[in-house]
Amino acid sequence: MPYSQTEREALIRRYEEGPAKLRAAFEKVPAEARQWRPADGKWSAHEIVCHAADSETNAAMRIRYLAAEPKPTIVGYDQEVWAKAFDYHSAPLGPAFATVEAVRANTAALLRRLPETAWAAQGHHTESGRYTAEDWLIVYAEHLEKHSRQIERNTRDWAARRPGGLGTPDASRS
Repeated sequence: MPYSQTEREALIRRYEEGPAKLRAAFEKVPAEARQWRPADGKWSAHEIVCHAADSETNAAMRIRYLAAEPKPTIVGYDQEVWAKAFDYHSAPLGPAFATVEAVRANTAALLRRLPETAWAAQGHHTESGRYTAEDWLIVYAEHLEKHSRQIERNTRDWAARRPGGLGTPDASRS
């Protein structure tokens, strides 16, 4: 069942608030913990922010294709491959945060201008099949919230692994 305008606006507000939540979570990470990985195959807080920039750039295009093109194909990507290929661990954070903030602000303004017909638009996602504008909104309203919680977990795990909660993290995991 389609969302009401009020329900959709609540999701758009969550979407719009995501960058501030991501930045707030990251700013609580001690400098020495920002590139610490909680385990093999897990991302550091730094890498999470870099992923967010690439993901938000993709997301911005996805909603535009859904709203403007008839039955578009929305292409998935392997975020783990991107993290390695683009060396998120050494990518600069300033542009990553700026990208997340700018893309979200621009796209939030677009979302509020979309006609009702755009919200009913459908495409095909290469990984998940049928994909609508409302599916997109549900996913991305929560996306940065999830990554903010991931950063918070990383910080707690980093602190817990320090002797007495105050020692040096295991250097082999950085």
